[in-house]
Amino acid sequence: MAQITGVSTVLFDFGQVPAFLIACAVVIVTPGVDAFLLLRTSLRSGTRAGLLALAGIHSAAAVQVALVISGLGVVLAQYPMVLTALRWIGAGYLLYLAVSITRGLIKRSGGEPEEVMSNRPFRQGFLTNITNPKMILFSLAFLPQFIGSGEPAPQLAMLAVVFLGLAAVWELMIVLAASRVAGRLHRPGVTTALDAVCAAVFLTMSVGLVL
Repeated sequence: MAQITGVSTVLFDFGQVPAFLIACAVVIVTPGVDAFLLLRTSLRSGTRAGLLALAGIHSAAAVQVALVISGLGVVLAQYPMVLTALRWIGAGYLLYLAVSITRGLIKRSGGEPEEVMSNRPFRQGFLTNITNPKMILFSLAFLPQFIGSGEPAPQLAMLAVVFLGLAAVWELMIVLAASRVAGRLHRPGVTTALDAVCAAVFLTMSVGLVL
């Protein structure tokens, strides 16, 4: 413990962890792009594809959180043009996913062979997240609230590891659960409904990013 300008600091302030875990739970279980992408990928392409998408999602999240911890996130947040460009790229990619799914629905309804959208699940997971500036802005606004008396960089790193770990566990459950019931749900009506919902979600979030 060090004394700095009359304030006691420690490397890690574990007293912040209980409140942080509660806040994490609320954020993580709220459905978003990740959940729908993992659900669709796992139901349609199996466990391996779902795990690859999950790896892509968290690789991107780790890069974004590292930017925040290193201080580059603050720099990026000070340049709105960079974040605006990221928003448009992210919105464009989500729109691409929505259009791809919709084209598949149209082809399926016309009896044409459908293109496999999940042949690169890691890339899809990575691009969906790395082009979304919300993770950077979320980390800048959320993580610092739980620094407490800890050293900023180590405390932020610990919080980031906890958050990403909990998110990975929750999303792994989604992948495994979806893969487990995939055989029973692999019917034309179910897959069509799932694709329609996912396309609508990706389109809505694409518009949300722009707005």
